[in-house]
Amino acid sequence: MASSSDATASTDPTPENESGSGRRGRVRLRRAAVMAVPATAVAAGLMILTAQGALGVQFAISGMPFTVTATELNGTGFEQFGNLDNMADGSPNAGDTGGQVLVITSAIKNATLTKLCQSVDLGGTNLVITAGGGTDKVQATNLTTDSTELSGDAAFNNIEIGNDASTLDKAGVQGNKGVFSQQADTVHIGNLRQTNYATTAAVFKLPGLKLRFSDSGC
Repeated sequence: MASSSDATASTDPTPENESGSGRRGRVRLRRAAVMAVPATAVAAGLMILTAQGALGVQFAISGMPFTVTATELNGTGFEQFGNLDNMADGSPNAGDTGGQVLVITSAIKNATLTKLCQSVDLGGTNLVITAGGGTDKVQATNLTTDSTELSGDAAFNNIEIGNDASTLDKAGVQGNKGVFSQQADTVHIGNLRQTNYATTAAVFKLPGLKLRFSDSGC
């Protein structure tokens, strides 16, 4: 999936090219791996929320992962495919990744979540957000998340597996042409747990919102 200019540069025998060939090689491998990631997620039965299309992640991520849990998620209009997130140039969190994170991208048109918890490790302490623990549940429209780990007890109605990501139509978001994807009319996930790098939503209602610092995360 590298550009033609990248391919040409990789064959340049000059010392300058040799010094950067390792990073370019890793980036090309990451791009190629996008094709297989969602299939692995299907086999593991791990599904949920994200996209990098019409309403997807269009900002430079911090590179700091955060945890999201919920006792129950119900959604209508579900899509999922592989993608890459990019950090800001020179990010201290880039490490040897080239500033890219390979993610499972998913999208839900309308979602409700029960007992939502989100936490991020700030190094010695955790910033924790909770909501939806009472009668009113968390509600989201055009909810998307970019995840590297997903788990839960999932059920789908009218699921389609193996679509080209550019043809998805259940949640209004499309991925790149030639990328493996899946979609379903509805999704239910119990005991949801995610490791995310980004989340977006057109509307995000958080009844009973509480924000605090804690020694432990979600």
